Amino acid sequence: MSSRTYFSQDCPTCGRKLRIRVEYLGKLLVCQHCNGRLRAREATRIDEAEESSKILKRANELIASVEHRREVDNSHDG
Repeated sequence: MSSRTYFSQDCPTCGRKLRIRVEYLGKLLVCQHCNGRLRAREATRIDEAEESSKILKRANELIASVEHRREVDNSHDG
């Protein structure tokens, strides 16, 4: 799997945060959510691998939290 670099930019029309591939910087684009037009400009770099790592870490935290709650609930039932 190749790692792509994206930039984050808010749509000036609807305000949604867009992930824009580096190849599109400087080009005119259309927001897929509202069809607003914008010029892609570098705002915040997003590394796909780093973003995936953060999501996985958060998922593991949530799973651990659920497991802990189940243990607590089971100790109260017994």
